[in-house]
This record gives sequence, structure tokens and C-alpha cells, in this order.
Amino acid sequence: MQDIYSCVFGTWQPGIGDPTWQGWTTVAVYLAVAALALHAVCRAVFPAPSARRERIFWSLVALVLLGLAINKQLDLQSALTATGRCLAKLQGWYGQRRAVQTEFIAAIGTLSLLSLIGLLWLLRGTLRRSAPAIVGLCFVSGFVLIRAAGFHHFDHLLGMPTLLSVRANMVLELTGPLLIALAALRLPRLRHSQGHGIAGKP
Repeated sequence: MQDIYSCVFGTWQPGIGDPTWQGWTTVAVYLAVAALALHAVCRAVFPAPSARRERIFWSLVALVLLGLAINKQLDLQSALTATGRCLAKLQGWYGQRRAVQTEFIAAIGTLSLLSLIGLLWLLRGTLRRSAPAIVGLCFVSGFVLIRAAGFHHFDHLLGMPTLLSVRANMVLELTGPLLIALAALRLPRLRHSQGHGIAGKP
């Protein structure tokens, strides 16, 4: 255990993971969309049959996005990557790490599929409102987990500049939160229901 500890903290140190303007912009987007999700829990109008389930979902979305905002700058996925690399070296399977990474990605895919099925069941009858948020949540969660797998080719792709020198990493990472924000902004609000009698439809 001491060897693993020394190895991990010899290659990774806690600190600001992405101090660039793009990194802080991503954190701000995560926090803003988390606030939208929390606002949906408190102020959105959901039909009675699904109201409790939808509020559970939006509470989960808010917690996930808050956690991702914190993780973005603590860079905990790099700690996970370093731990995996150290285990591979200490246990003698570093030469076969690609196969392990492939299995890790397969496990992520399976977990994501099961999570998607669970969310579809939880939000049955509400997909007109919640489908973009479900896709966005799966997208951003899968993105972060794949980054944690530590594929160098994938990391190289994410570091490539796109339009206006914005990294592909930022474009892909913000796709999920923006889909969630779109879904949250489309929800009918309490003030509208009071003023115009909108009750929301599944």
C-alpha cells in the first residue's frame, strides 16, 4: 500500500487541474447548469403522476454537475489514471495496459447503458421534457470516465484546437451540460402556471 501511495503522489499532486480560461469557463458552465437543475427542482411544474420522479432526476443532475465542477479543477480523474498506471507497474501488467483500458471502456459502456435504461424507466412518460437532459447527463458522465481511462490518443485528440483555438476537449465536455440546460430552460415554471394555468404535460 505504501508503494502505491508513493508512486501515485510521485506522479500526481492535488492542485488546479486546468487554470486556463477554457478550464474556468467549463467550471462556470457546470455550476450554472447545476443551478438551473436545482431551480427546476424548486420551481418547475411537473404533472402529478411523475412530479416526484422528475424532481429526483433533476436533484441527481444538480449533484452530478456540482461534483463535476469541483472535480474539473481538482483533477481527480488524473489521480485515478495515476493509480491505475502505478498498479500496472507494481503488479507487472503494464505491458498489457491497453487490454485493461479496453475492458475499462467496455465496462463504462455497459454501465452507461444500464444507467440509461434506469433513467428511461424512472422518467417513463416524460421523455418529451427530459430526453435532452438524459442524453446530456450520459454524454458528460461517459466523457469524464473515458478521460479517466487515460488513453493517450484520446487525450491528444482532445487537446487539438478547433475553431478560434478552442480545444476539442472543451467542445465535447460542454455538449452534455448544454443539452441539460436546454431541457431545464424548456420546463414550465411555477410563475407561469400561476399566471396562465400551465400544468405541464407528460
